[in-house]
Amino acid sequence: MLLDFTALPAFVLASTVVILTPGVDAFLLLRTSLRSGIRPGMYALAGIHTASFLQVTAVICGLGALVTRNPAVLAALKWIGAAYLLYLAATILRGLWLTRRETARGTLTGGESPHEDGNPYLRGLLSNITNPKMLLFSLAFLPQFVGESTRPALQLVMLGAVFLVLAAIWETTIVLAASRIATRLHRRWFRDSLDMVSAAAFATISVGLIAA
Repeated sequence: MLLDFTALPAFVLASTVVILTPGVDAFLLLRTSLRSGIRPGMYALAGIHTASFLQVTAVICGLGALVTRNPAVLAALKWIGAAYLLYLAATILRGLWLTRRETARGTLTGGESPHEDGNPYLRGLLSNITNPKMLLFSLAFLPQFVGESTRPALQLVMLGAVFLVLAAIWETTIVLAASRIATRLHRRWFRDSLDMVSAAAFATISVGLIAA
């Protein structure tokens, strides 16, 4: 058969479990949407899925296997990803410190912090593209559901598209839900707490990436 749809229900179930597991993308989308609203959240989502599309495409084209067979390249990707996550954590903490300093001086009286994140699309793109876990996951996960297809590459394209659509649905839900409640949570203590949790999450995931 050209495409094997018998493996699709199991693939959807397994993908849903993976997608619902919290990770860097979820924390980044949650923080961006709660602090900045729906538009920056959607830009971050677009960046994340641009990177995910590129990584899934690399696996389908065979580039993923080439990268993972080269330990030096894989190690470099892990260190780059970990370094970028630590950079995100450090940037968040620096913004938090500057905001508190200006508040103490009386130069900041309310509203949003002046030390907001940069381009949300670029931040989403970099946080995902520098994380080799997506590449390794696609390489190990997608081929398990090729089944009896006579066109494995075409089957992988279908599976990759299904996974990206499911991930987009869940992550769009995160953005919309966070943006909806953001207007009710504009107290500084909440933003500061969110920053602390996000920085701790990014730093923890960074350490886990190197230790894996």
